[in-house]
Amino acid sequence: MAEKIIEVKGLRTSFFTDEGEIPAVDHVNFYIKEGEILGVVGESGCGKSVTSLSIMGLVPSPPGKIVDGEIVFNGENIAKFSEKKMRQIRGNDIAMIFQEPMTSLNPLLTIGNQMIEGIKIHMKWDKKKSRARAIEVMKRVGLPRAEELMDEYPHQLSGGMRQRVMIAMAMACNPKLLIADEPTTALDVTIQSQILKLMKKLNAELNTAIMLITHDLGVVAQICERVVVMYAGKIVEEGAVSSIFKNPKHPYTKGLLKSVPDIRNKNERLYSIPGNVPRPGSIKNGCRFAERCEFAFDRCFSDTPELYEVDDKGHRVRCFLQSKEEESNHDTAFTSSS
Repeated sequence: MAEKIIEVKGLRTSFFTDEGEIPAVDHVNFYIKEGEILGVVGESGCGKSVTSLSIMGLVPSPPGKIVDGEIVFNGENIAKFSEKKMRQIRGNDIAMIFQEPMTSLNPLLTIGNQMIEGIKIHMKWDKKKSRARAIEVMKRVGLPRAEELMDEYPHQLSGGMRQRVMIAMAMACNPKLLIADEPTTALDVTIQSQILKLMKKLNAELNTAIMLITHDLGVVAQICERVVVMYAGKIVEEGAVSSIFKNPKHPYTKGLLKSVPDIRNKNERLYSIPGNVPRPGSIKNGCRFAERCEFAFDRCFSDTPELYEVDDKGHRVRCFLQSKEEESNHDTAFTSSS
């Protein structure tokens, strides 16, 4: 069994504004094993990106701050690390690919300068050795004419090539964990497929664990092994991709799966979950999805559900319907045995 490379325990990240404390991530727990690809799914504003920025130590402060919880990496709680200590881990042991490569790359520096800088800092190599490593990883991610690209600027590259450069920069120091935040956003379908295949290939060859943040369930089905579904700052369902896709338990997960376009379905209108994601911190009591849920009953508006076990393989759901189902199954079993 592969060991857990990172474990997030009770993570609570808030933003402090004139209106008071606004929790963006509220008591989130999950783990990623060595060589595993974990998908983190949810609508915009559900806390996916803030979770990843918390792991990287990049939550803008002020106004943001990790209020509670632990982020255990290599046996240490990195949530308590100083900025100086985090710089040693960031880009070296944990690397991140951001959503939009054009805003992540410096337009005033050549690709080579940006690649070499990180390698020199983390690997403590000279410029010649760092340049050779940069060209090597650029070739590994499928970039043509890597030597020439070293002297070009970001605006001279296509969107797909810029994203490959970002992946090359992230993989240059052989990180143990790669966080990819919407890595295929704004790319056309063909390039999306190439980027996903590349990430899967790097995962297989280098045994790099990947945390893939996305709103696209098709992407999750394609490359992830386990999935965490987030809603309004909390995890509402988690488990193996096969289990959740075949047997979704949370009404929100069911709604997300139902919203995926199906070419076999000739309906003119696509399904959408009614209502909108609540403003962070606006719901004080009850299930955060209750207002949009067609199955909600009285308890959903007053109490907050825990994560209930669906099976013994790690499938868990934050929904009172699962609790009622367990009670019903228990009553049936008791009746039949009496």
